[in-house]
Amino acid sequence: MGIKNNIEKFRSELKPYGAKLIAVSKTHPAEKIREAYESGQRIFGENKVQEMVEKQSQLAPDLEWHLIGHLQRNKVKYIAPFVSLIHSVDSMKLLDEINKQGKRYNKVIPCLLQVYIAREETKFGLDFRELYQFIQAPEVKTYEFVLVNGLMGMATLTEEETQIRDEFRSLRQVFDELKQLSLPSNFNMKELSMGMSSDYQIALDEGSTMVRIGTAIFGSRKISDEPS
Repeated sequence: MGIKNNIEKFRSELKPYGAKLIAVSKTHPAEKIREAYESGQRIFGENKVQEMVEKQSQLAPDLEWHLIGHLQRNKVKYIAPFVSLIHSVDSMKLLDEINKQGKRYNKVIPCLLQVYIAREETKFGLDFRELYQFIQAPEVKTYEFVLVNGLMGMATLTEEETQIRDEFRSLRQVFDELKQLSLPSNFNMKELSMGMSSDYQIALDEGSTMVRIGTAIFGSRKISDEPS
């Protein structure tokens, strides 16, 4: 199946859930993104800042660019003018920098807080205790140029479906709890970004509003060692 057919397949599968498809284009060339764009796809996810900036300059202006990988503070300035959503906010220092760059460009930058739900040491994110402390921190209320739109989580890379489901379910429960709280005005618990090519169906069943699909759309990717 080609890229167009893959996108149509996922659109059909996601429609009953009302979830958005993030086509993860990391390491894939602009030509493949263009093919997906011509098939009607508009939201693309990248892991590395340099790669996102290069592709953004080559492609149509109405693409939505989502930064889904770990983001270093000194790289925020490069994507601030055009990024549509940053999925991977995992520290107050990073959110502070995003707010500064948003102010610089007079643009409110939408973000998700990345929550650590996996049983692996390789994943970034806040644990549940840190998440609640983060939201209650006084400085968060002062950030006028960020909008925290929800949460993002990555499950353990395992074939144990029960474990994956438990991890996604735990994040959904916290997401639902936060929606019931009186949150700062720059918070809007609307999006729950969970699920990739290997586990998106479980994520959808557990309430994901965004799935991040790369390999199942574009095929296997080249390994990149460039810094983010």
